[in-house]
Amino acid sequence: MLRVGSKAGCMACRNLVSTNMGVRFRVPLQKLHPLSRAIHHRYSGNTNPQRPPHRTAARYFTSMSRLPMRPPKPPPGSGGRGHQQQRNFWMLRLASRLLKLRYILLGSAVGGGYTAKKTYEEWKDMLPDFSEYNWVIPDFVWELSEQIDLDKLAKALPEIEEIAKLLPDLDKIGENFTFLKSLLSSGVSLGSEVKGASGLHLLLETSGDPPLKATDASAAATQDASDKQYKKSSDKEKLDQLQEELLRTQLKYQRMLERLEKENKELRKVVLQKDDKGIHQRKVKKSLIDLYSEVLDILSDYDANYNTQDHLPRVVVVGDQSAGKTSVLEMIAQARIFPRGSGEMMTRSPVKVTLSEGPHHVALFKDSGREFDLTKEEDLAALRHEIELRMRKSVKEGQTVSSETISLSVKGPGIQRMVLVDLPGVISTVTAGMASDTKDTIFSISKAYMQNPNAIILCIQDGSVDAERSIVTDLVSQMDPHGKRTIFVLTKVDLAEKNLASPNRIQQIVEGKLFPMKALGYFAVVTGKGSSGESIDSIKDYEEDFFQNSRLLRDGMLKAHQVTTKNLSLAVSDCFWKMVRESVEQQADVFKASRFNLETEWKNNYPRLRELDRNELFEKAKNEILDEVISLSQVTPQHWESILQKKLWERVSTHVIENIYLPAAQTMDSGTFNTTVDIKLKQWTDKQLPHKALEVAWETLQEEFARFMAEYRGKDQDDIFDKLKEAVKDESIKRHKWNERAKDSLRVIQHNALEDRSITDKPQWDAAIQFMEETLQSRLKDTESVIRDMVGPDWKQRWMNWKNRTPDQHIRNETKNELERLLKLHEDHTAYLANDEVTTVRKNLEGRGVEVDPVLIKDTWHQLYRRHFLQKALSHCNLCRRGFYYYQRHFVDSELECNDVVLFWRIQRMLVITANTLRQQLTNTEVRRLEKNVKEVLDDFGEDMEKKTQLITGRRVQLAEDLKKVREIQEKLEAFIEALHKEK
Repeated sequence: MLRVGSKAGCMACRNLVSTNMGVRFRVPLQKLHPLSRAIHHRYSGNTNPQRPPHRTAARYFTSMSRLPMRPPKPPPGSGGRGHQQQRNFWMLRLASRLLKLRYILLGSAVGGGYTAKKTYEEWKDMLPDFSEYNWVIPDFVWELSEQIDLDKLAKALPEIEEIAKLLPDLDKIGENFTFLKSLLSSGVSLGSEVKGASGLHLLLETSGDPPLKATDASAAATQDASDKQYKKSSDKEKLDQLQEELLRTQLKYQRMLERLEKENKELRKVVLQKDDKGIHQRKVKKSLIDLYSEVLDILSDYDANYNTQDHLPRVVVVGDQSAGKTSVLEMIAQARIFPRGSGEMMTRSPVKVTLSEGPHHVALFKDSGREFDLTKEEDLAALRHEIELRMRKSVKEGQTVSSETISLSVKGPGIQRMVLVDLPGVISTVTAGMASDTKDTIFSISKAYMQNPNAIILCIQDGSVDAERSIVTDLVSQMDPHGKRTIFVLTKVDLAEKNLASPNRIQQIVEGKLFPMKALGYFAVVTGKGSSGESIDSIKDYEEDFFQNSRLLRDGMLKAHQVTTKNLSLAVSDCFWKMVRESVEQQADVFKASRFNLETEWKNNYPRLRELDRNELFEKAKNEILDEVISLSQVTPQHWESILQKKLWERVSTHVIENIYLPAAQTMDSGTFNTTVDIKLKQWTDKQLPHKALEVAWETLQEEFARFMAEYRGKDQDDIFDKLKEAVKDESIKRHKWNERAKDSLRVIQHNALEDRSITDKPQWDAAIQFMEETLQSRLKDTESVIRDMVGPDWKQRWMNWKNRTPDQHIRNETKNELERLLKLHEDHTAYLANDEVTTVRKNLEGRGVEVDPVLIKDTWHQLYRRHFLQKALSHCNLCRRGFYYYQRHFVDSELECNDVVLFWRIQRMLVITANTLRQQLTNTEVRRLEKNVKEVLDDFGEDMEKKTQLITGRRVQLAEDLKKVREIQEKLEAFIEALHKEK
């Protein structure tokens, strides 16, 4: 047989054998192994090897493949050569596979090299052609790889003489620069220098080039000493004449600019009023500053404890008290809008003023819709009064200043757009009437605003006082030591010029040489004559007249661009918007990163909850509470009456048993019993019962309200509302007052119910007996519990639980045993022990060696007699079950006098009628009044943000609040940045 897998086996054999698995292979005869072909011809009955094969061979091999294939045994005497050949065969196969590995490596190397070459050619084709720029590089650089020729490099460099020829004449530049500096020192303003240049050029031409003449005269003066003095005096006169001409030219152009600005202001006012004709320029400017102001308002409410600080620019106005801060701000706003005082503190809290351009000169608060017309004196007075009221309201009790910001917007034609914050004036001493921490509070508020790296500090200094008395300059120098964002303003320059003996001191101040602080710019202004009744226009005219006639400007101590509040407002506005454009996008990125962090925290901690802020959570809780209140009206009448009847009996049962039933039961006949009962019931109804019933009804309403809230909480309510709901429930109950008129009507109903003694049917009788029995059993159980506590554990508890009696309990137990013997002898004993009986019991106990107090004997007797009486009453109650027949027939039988059953029936009927009356009052009146109170409480809480903050707390709430504010800030900033780019 042919062995599969040996040398005699072949692929054709294996293919034919594989037909056993359901696959038949047709293999050409020429591809078969020679031995396989011979076998194929033999078993197919074909002796000619060239004839095509038949299916017989395939069937043979198929049948052969079903036989078990076992390795053949080696022939005897071979010595295991077959196994050695098999091992050699596996070694050859392993070697052949290892030889294949070299072809794989060789192919990989060839393919990788070709790929790298192709990639290099593609990259090379992508590079631009630099052959056109070979002229830029000298030729010797291309030959550097072959040989560095230093001689050629030296020849390629130009000669030093040729370089020197290209440089300008430094001496001529120095002379021109000195002459230009002398001209600029005359005080030409920045806005009018360019316009005055042509006039100056004409003057120089007509004067015959005086600087050159002065230079020639100086050169001649070195030869003749006597002629030198004359030349100096003539040069000085010429310079004075030149300065006067320049000043006149400047004033001329200044008047022209003022006239043009007034015309421009009127034209802009007309244009801004055309809102309905597509004039969009005003909308862009208005929305720009308004958007920015809204962002600052939101940031003022945002808690700075969250890693995102407010670094947006604003102009911070600081200065010593009464230095003129408010006056400067009013000149910039062009209206007398702030409260005024003489030497006293008027600014008690920060005031944020948003200045913007508009057709009408108006002012309004951010939380109010009223517009104050700043052109009318009545509205100005009302505005000043409102600001003063808001300041005083923001100051807490016991304080002088507040950190709460008042937000105000001022619009008008020609007003420079910016945001200013007026801070309380810095003081050096706390005076009478101020809080002790006023000075430190003002410093902390000022530092909080000035430490913003993008805040522009407008430092106001009073020019009429000594510079050494300034406090604010030291504070500003600490917060901005390099003066990169500080603008210094010297006020009351008119008084300073009169009072100072040396005007050069003012020049030192505005040049930054006197104070130990640095600034971007220095300005000198005049804000009026000190009268509170001056108008803005009169102050402007006074300021212009002063500087036109002032020798400070005429002598060159002040530059023209350094004076007037108009130049100051232009400079501050330009600096403000420059700072805004440089920092706003960076701040937007900061808030964007903060928003991402907060959203990530929310997703990780509260993935299935909506991001509801405090107001939204309050509205959700409000709806739930109102639903719970409304559900009170859906309580069934049976439920109300059942609860009311049960609670009312629990409240009055002790009084009925102790003060009515027990005293009446001590009587010996039914007439006395009924009389006693009627009197006590009448007294009880007149004084206590209606009030107790109303208390029970009110408590029941509270408990049902609380039960509904608890059941709602147990379903799917968020526990974040627990404090709020508890506060609403307590406040609503506190405000709810029961209708007092209901007490009188309830008294009449209860009195009529208790006067009725007629039991009409047997079920009522049985119900009264059951009610009496349950009441007596409950009282008996309580009495036995009291007795057990008095005497201690019995013998069974002592043996089983290893308990012992205390000495007092031992005395109580001996006293109880003695009193029980007395009750057995006198079962009809009264409720009280006589004095001789107390003495007898005491002597009997002393005979057994027990010392006892008479008070203890009476106390023990009270509980024992109570138990004895209740046991007798229960047995009598069982006898009265069959007494309805005798009661109905009015038979007199001493053994079946069931007056106590009638009493309990009267009490039970009174409870039913009272419960029904209270239920009607609850459902018809009190539930609705409670619902109204709850709504009022919710409305009050909704308007009180501090209350909501106290009642709705937790990290989840704070995180949602921060997310809302950061998103709002980011959206406002993005809208502002978009509008800012459009304006550019």
